[in-house]
Amino acid sequence: MTSLPAQDGFEQIDDEVCRGFQRHLEVVGRRWNSAILLAGARGATRFTEYRAMIAGISDRLLTQRLTELQAEGLVERTVLPTTPVLVQYRLTPMGRDLMRLLQPLVAFDRQHRLHSVSD
Repeated sequence: MTSLPAQDGFEQIDDEVCRGFQRHLEVVGRRWNSAILLAGARGATRFTEYRAMIAGISDRLLTQRLTELQAEGLVERTVLPTTPVLVQYRLTPMGRDLMRLLQPLVAFDRQHRLHSVSD
């Protein structure tokens, strides 16, 4: 069996690293998750702020996705013992890092979407 010549450094990406990366892409790519992360990056902290910034999401789904993102270590939930209880959500440092790293993908999408529309 012959192997193809390596190009652009792809030979240095092993399968285990690729699977780990894929897991993160699946979390971000899951419906509503990127919108929730973007709302958090733009300053949403209260549930109602998230809901207002994400058109079309239901309360049930927002709750579910915030819980999933919390389990992934991308969002932290803080309960302040006030009357009534105040719950705040914030991106973790890892969540903020992920949002910064997604910027080149957003630029890639913008560039290629424009090309596919004009073709």
